[in-house]
Amino acid sequence: MTTCTLCDLPVRSQAVTDASVAGTFCCRGCLEIYQLVGDTEKTELSVGDLQQRLESSDDELEVPEDQETAYLSVDGMHCKTCEGFLELLATESDAVSDAQASYSTEMVQVTYDPAKTTPTNLTDIISQFGYHATLPNEEDDESEERIEFSKYRAVIAAILMMPVMAPYILFIYPVYLGIYPESFLYGSNIVSMVFGPLAVWSTLIVLGLGYPIFRGAYVSLRVGQPNMDVLIAIAVLAAYLYSLGSYLMGQRDPYFDVAVMVLVVVTIGNHLESRVKQEALGNRSALTKSRVTEARRLLEDGATEQISTSECAAGDQLLVKAGERIPVDGTVIEGSGAVDEALVTGESIPQSKSVGDNLLGGTVLTDNALIVEVGADASSTIDRLVELLWDVQSSDSGIQRIVNRFAVVFVPLVLVLAVSTTGLWLVLGNSLSTAIMAGVSVLVISCPCSLGIATPLALTSGTRDASDEGILVVNENVLEQIDETDIIVFDKTGTLTTGEMSVDDVYGERTETVLARAAAVERRSNHPIAAAIDDAAPSTTSTVTNFERNDRSVSALVDGTRVTVGHPNSFTADDWIVPSAIQQAIEAAYEDGAHPTAVGWDETVKGIITIRDTPRKEWQTVISQLSEDDRELVVLTGDDERMAQRFEAHPVIGHVFAGVRPESKEMIVRGLRERGTVTMVGDGTNDAPALASADLGIALASGTEIAVDAADAVIMDDQLTSLSTIFELAQSTRRRIKQNLIWAAGYNAIAIPLAITGYINPLIAALCMAISSLIVIFNSKRRLLKSAGS
Repeated sequence: MTTCTLCDLPVRSQAVTDASVAGTFCCRGCLEIYQLVGDTEKTELSVGDLQQRLESSDDELEVPEDQETAYLSVDGMHCKTCEGFLELLATESDAVSDAQASYSTEMVQVTYDPAKTTPTNLTDIISQFGYHATLPNEEDDESEERIEFSKYRAVIAAILMMPVMAPYILFIYPVYLGIYPESFLYGSNIVSMVFGPLAVWSTLIVLGLGYPIFRGAYVSLRVGQPNMDVLIAIAVLAAYLYSLGSYLMGQRDPYFDVAVMVLVVVTIGNHLESRVKQEALGNRSALTKSRVTEARRLLEDGATEQISTSECAAGDQLLVKAGERIPVDGTVIEGSGAVDEALVTGESIPQSKSVGDNLLGGTVLTDNALIVEVGADASSTIDRLVELLWDVQSSDSGIQRIVNRFAVVFVPLVLVLAVSTTGLWLVLGNSLSTAIMAGVSVLVISCPCSLGIATPLALTSGTRDASDEGILVVNENVLEQIDETDIIVFDKTGTLTTGEMSVDDVYGERTETVLARAAAVERRSNHPIAAAIDDAAPSTTSTVTNFERNDRSVSALVDGTRVTVGHPNSFTADDWIVPSAIQQAIEAAYEDGAHPTAVGWDETVKGIITIRDTPRKEWQTVISQLSEDDRELVVLTGDDERMAQRFEAHPVIGHVFAGVRPESKEMIVRGLRERGTVTMVGDGTNDAPALASADLGIALASGTEIAVDAADAVIMDDQLTSLSTIFELAQSTRRRIKQNLIWAAGYNAIAIPLAITGYINPLIAALCMAISSLIVIFNSKRRLLKSAGS
């Protein structure tokens, strides 16, 4: 059998050739991509191969069949190094096989053996060293109390600081400023009486407020990734221990104020950062709480049993009552009711569901009761969304990985720099206290807080705004990379068009028979054209057997007669008889922009069914917007090139690959990648290999599950205008990241030399450090798009 010169797929019908190209091709698209970029790597990737590739290259936790996955919310995470420590805590239990923690989402994903433990027990395993884990869908009064305490922790810190700062403001600072003579500190009994309570109160504050910082330093050193807490802890301990020693030795120049002020400023900063981050997490909490862990399965005798959703199998019948969430995806087989799908689809009005309608796992039945038959894969749409959202919010982006590597080197470097500064000041003849405070200033002002949160907070805000706009970002690289796109490839049917096919007309001597027999064959197919033919035909009692699918046609025995339905070219290639009147009808359909489907039996084409697919109203506006940055726009379609004329005629569309076989789409995308960065937009199963092969793939949520799984972003509201929003959002996110990083790096470049040379004391250093972080936090918090959330 002849194979395609480009993709090595078999040429099953008439070969496509051109005098200007040496080779034989399976479709016009392969020939044209060969003309554009020449030969490229030949690798066949079918939909089945894609599924295997997705499974084998999946970065998520691989869950053994006898184990389950739980998501736990964790209170007390304050930096990236908490991730490694929590993973260590979790995996120390023999009931846990693996764990992944995420600082961005403040969650831990745990794979555990349900025979040895339960999700509730997992929370006890992780609730150590100041961390407190809970189930996301669990009402936890203690957690609410901790949130309330955290809300006022900054105020409490400021109040506790006052008894320490009062002696400094009344007695010590005036001496430093020359208002009182230096002898005032040593000769006054009042001042002498103040230092004892000052030392005691400062000790309590350092131990109380400092505990989270000291714990963070311990955690980071335990996992071998020294972080900003190490710098703060050393600075606070240096100032406190020097001051305590100074007091015990009878000196009157303690720096308890430095230790306390640094802790207060850090506490306030951490509180604000945590609050902003929680706001930026978008609908993660709502999605996670919508996961259903139990179902009510119907037994043969009509009774019910409570089971875990993991025990649900395809075909099981589940009883769902009013107010409950649908456990898994399925189909209504008894009853009717209204279902709130807002969390998944964004539709605020509950949708009426009755027998035969599909249901999404995690949505809410608002009234009545339903009996639901579990779908083929016994999974939940909500579960898939949670896992996808987990991937993007718990992963480090390209920029963040660079920042993390820099931070690991930066902290030890600052420690060396602080020690060197202290030594230098001593060598220059300064007092020990002055030298120590210079080193402490370097430690405090060099804290890489702003650097560490610059990228993740901006990206988290980006995913938040995307979610508000009906876009689910499922690959952490989308917001960083999509703006670099050189070529955007659109699938035509279902993407640039609505995909809602309808029968326009039927041509032939026996039109009723043509339509009825075509519908009898097409009822076995799930293609949009098949659905249109089936909808247009009257009900029939024909006996249909021996269904077969060919290259561009399908056939079956209808009441004993072999009937074939498909593309007109497939009949010509097989030397069927095509009457001149039928051929004229085919040409007329193409010229009118309709899709002609041929129907034949007895080796003769008996009629033509013309199908129309309506272009989306917004398609021209969207492609015009996307072409503004000199991007090349390409359209892929399996239709005849005459049917794609309206797209090829548009001035901003660079090329239309028509007559493309589904198997060839992936090879065409791969060929286009030779010319630049490619973003693919599609919705169908046959688009999935191309979506996966592109640098970035965007799927419409109305498409097939495998297309959504292969994509890097999913347009949940099915609006083509959201494509422009993704690009606009990516540009804004990249600008926000750059702003944050420029500020964070610029701050350290200026502040560290000032601290080394003594122009900044520890108190000013603490304030500068906090202000730097707050600038990054509030810059990240700002909406990236004016319309987001409106």
